[in-house]
Amino acid sequence: MKDATLAPTYARFDYIVIGGGTSGCALAATLSQNANVLVLERGGSPYDNPAASDIENFANTLLNTTPKAWSQLFISEDGVYNHRARVLGGDSVLNAGFYSRAEDYYVEKSEWEMEAVEAAYEWVEKKLVFKPQVMGWQSALRDGLLEAGVVPYNGFTFDHIVGTKIGGTIFDPAGHRHSAANLLEYANPDTIVVYLHALVHKILFTTKGRSRPKAYGVIYQDGNGVFHKAKLAKNAMSEVILCAGVIGSPQLLMLSGVGPKAHLEAHGVNPVLDQPMVGQGMGDNPMNLVLVPSPQLVELSLVEVVGITKFYDFIEGGSGLSLSQNLTRRFFDTNLNILNETLSTQSIVDFFKSLDLPLNMMENAGLIFHKVDGPVSRGYLELRNKNPDENPSVTFNYYQEPEDLERCIKGLKTIIKVVNSKAFSKYKYPNETVRGLLNRTLSLPINLRPKHATSKSNLTQFCIDTVMTIWHYHGGCQVGRVVDKNYKVFGIDALRVIDGSTFLKSPGTNPQATVMMLGRYEDEPAEPEIEEGVEEDAEMKENDDVNGEPLEAEDKVETEPVQRPRKTSKFMTKYERARILGTRALQISMNAPVMVELEGETDPLEIAMKELRQRKIPFTIRRYLPDGSFEEWGVDELIVEDSWKRQVGGD
Repeated sequence: MKDATLAPTYARFDYIVIGGGTSGCALAATLSQNANVLVLERGGSPYDNPAASDIENFANTLLNTTPKAWSQLFISEDGVYNHRARVLGGDSVLNAGFYSRAEDYYVEKSEWEMEAVEAAYEWVEKKLVFKPQVMGWQSALRDGLLEAGVVPYNGFTFDHIVGTKIGGTIFDPAGHRHSAANLLEYANPDTIVVYLHALVHKILFTTKGRSRPKAYGVIYQDGNGVFHKAKLAKNAMSEVILCAGVIGSPQLLMLSGVGPKAHLEAHGVNPVLDQPMVGQGMGDNPMNLVLVPSPQLVELSLVEVVGITKFYDFIEGGSGLSLSQNLTRRFFDTNLNILNETLSTQSIVDFFKSLDLPLNMMENAGLIFHKVDGPVSRGYLELRNKNPDENPSVTFNYYQEPEDLERCIKGLKTIIKVVNSKAFSKYKYPNETVRGLLNRTLSLPINLRPKHATSKSNLTQFCIDTVMTIWHYHGGCQVGRVVDKNYKVFGIDALRVIDGSTFLKSPGTNPQATVMMLGRYEDEPAEPEIEEGVEEDAEMKENDDVNGEPLEAEDKVETEPVQRPRKTSKFMTKYERARILGTRALQISMNAPVMVELEGETDPLEIAMKELRQRKIPFTIRRYLPDGSFEEWGVDELIVEDSWKRQVGGD
């Protein structure tokens, strides 16, 4: 595991895995047994601050959405807060830790081999999963579910069975989280490279001598703003594999030229393949909750018990969450600009009034929530800009379909039965009414949707007004629409997508078990074989255009660098200077770290000139020769001619 600033300008691997998340870690560990694997993770390491992923810091880590934090906030066009991970291990570093397998019929419908699926689940469970220590509040929830008719009781099991059960957890008995990043312990350390803070800008494609595009590499940027290239080795099995998550995978496909042609062209992206289904089928399982203050102390607990109803929805809960007032207020304050762009002034005023509620109310209360299976309602993802680190526009269309809304109403009625059950009575104030509970929930700042007075007594309106995410969103690169059943992208060679963006619906009560399983599920690869007569990769110029990319001459057929003695001049040309200064000035204007001590300079071009004068710009210039080979020169190796000295001074 290294920071991407230590990566070479150029390297080749058998497999390039984009995203070291819930699926990417499992996949990379598996592939590394017989191949050379590169993992590019845009975030940092969970091991830098392990306490932040402990159960007691669950809520506050999720609320920390500062620019370098593990949790990246996005707000869907529906007015619902959501998060995506920016850390090695992905969402398994941020989520509530519940572990439960997919339904048997889900496995069958996916055409997965049951024995291989079982083995892959067990591989994950051996490293990460524990039996939770079910205590007072969770025990009352379990017994309340049974009293409410969510039967039978199935005990502790990973299996998806109708009734009430205790599932697994990735928190150990001491409350420490074991995320998907731990699966990298299975990897062969000699054949895997993991780069952190490595932001992939696009996938590279070639069409030379081919009837359809083939992926052959990626361009990525390190934390200092320097761009690097990684390319596939010349063997038949080599692939680029997208594991960038439900938001990142369809977004990166589009930024690389694979998506709806008109939409790509509108954003200045040159199409490689017109694929109108990229970004479509976006679904997020709606969640609605009821806040139940307790007259007696409750333990800190996340999801441990689940009720799987006869209408196949899910009732779960947690208790004793501790929220930092400073962090919570900062979370909302720092997003005021977003709110101003998307909401009416009155919505903003109403929202911030709700923050006056005492935040510590959560510490002695429980949350019981309902998740709609499926869902039927679907939305879409679209680009906002060409920056892969910024969020695209996402619309989920919660409760657009009546079937989803009907199931929400059934779920809330089940929650009310649980709250009013004898088993749960000691964790509810005796005189508390259903209307009072709904009203209290409506007062929480849980989303940005308008609230209606009828929500206190009308469950239909309550569902619509208080909908939240449970972070089980999926779609955008779905099987049968964007990828085939082996997760290969239709119409493109050497490119697969393996993550939750391929799902048609969310598996089980919680998808994380299946996402990790899927990374392991593919049979371990055979030994790499050199592809006989494989063509040299010619880079499509329109697909190889990134602002601030390492400076090279116009890309031609890729071969190995020429060994010294070098044939080209050791003097930097005026064209090379212009490209260096223009690229570096742009990076500095976008807040890239400056490599020299400043003495009052503020102009990006002036700073770039100073960096070049001191030979501090970490660029490599590639010069191609007539035979197709090339020479690479570091900026610090080249001599600057006299006209440059007269322009900026220096030795």
